Amino acid sequence: MADPEARLSAREARLERIPQHVGIIMDGNGRWAQARGLPRTAGHQAGAERLREVLQAAMDFGIPILTVYAFSTENWSRPRQEVQAILQIFHRAIATELRQLQEAGIRLKHLGRTEGLAPELVSKIREAEALTANNQRLHLNIAFNYGGRADIVDAVKRIVAKGLPPEAITEQLIAEHLTTAGQPDPDLIIRTAGEMRLSNFLIWQAAYAEFYSTPTLWPDFGREELYQALLAYQRRERRFGGLRPASS
Repeated sequence: MADPEARLSAREARLERIPQHVGIIMDGNGRWAQARGLPRTAGHQAGAERLREVLQAAMDFGIPILTVYAFSTENWSRPRQEVQAILQIFHRAIATELRQLQEAGIRLKHLGRTEGLAPELVSKIREAEALTANNQRLHLNIAFNYGGRADIVDAVKRIVAKGLPPEAITEQLIAEHLTTAGQPDPDLIIRTAGEMRLSNFLIWQAAYAEFYSTPTLWPDFGREELYQALLAYQRRERRFGGLRPASS
């Protein structure tokens, strides 16, 4: 695989501040398909294939952690045929892409609950996590059957199960029991398809993340769109609830 520095254009190389953790809400698959007279499932397949280019771009730009929102706990309410198609696409993607992920140095981690997922899919997820556990080029979190509120509820349950007293509960303790434990909070959340909401994605972790929305539908989102999001992030001033330092 080519040296990342060699892959950057002169324009892209001007990016000086790369977020350590980027989250992407991959929205618009169904609309992309419908605009082309295709079934919604075709959009989900196109969206899964689009992730390859975005992963390569993320590695080239030097993003250490990427979290993608693939299927929420609320998505189970969609038509059964569409849900089954998404589950099959996810299963097939892990099976066919695992070798490439390993060779590229990508570490895979599943965020979300396994309840409702087929045992074969859960087994494949665990296999992928174990095989790629030592990879360090890019940490890829796949949020599948994930909900931010469910993540917090499950964290609290784990804390209660340990018998810790109320006075021991802090923000840090809760963070250590979330599915992203050990990872920095996202610096940038990108949402495709023009929507302006988090939709229950990393709602604890994204408290001070910069938000970037693009009208581009996810199957059309690629390297250029990611670059534009990073460029917008670079122009932001992050104060984390504080004030801008007074000029001297």
